[in-house]
Amino acid sequence: MNAMEMTAQARRRPADDVMERRFHRMGRIEGVSLLVLLLLAMPLKYLAHQPLAVTAVGSVHGLLWVIYMLMLAQLWLTRKWPFSTVVLAGVASVLPFGPWWFERRVSGSAAGR
Repeated sequence: MNAMEMTAQARRRPADDVMERRFHRMGRIEGVSLLVLLLLAMPLKYLAHQPLAVTAVGSVHGLLWVIYMLMLAQLWLTRKWPFSTVVLAGVASVLPFGPWWFERRVSGSAAGR
């Protein structure tokens, strides 16, 4: 770890770590909701002619995605995450397994643990 990383880490408050952990937890929850939407609700709609599944799961997933994006904005503003990291998190949020990939990518960097 170089001197700059040590200084940045020393400035971090415990509340910041809690905020990041909550963000990554929300990413996992949002990611699961996307997988349920794609792997369960969409097949029910198109194969079993049950459109209510997409309506219900889609609404929940949409709410979770909005919460995820608000938490991302909060981290960007309070933790000063680079814009490229914020864009990467946003793109990852709409890809299956993206939130897990993003969490692994940022862990150990300035925009992670």
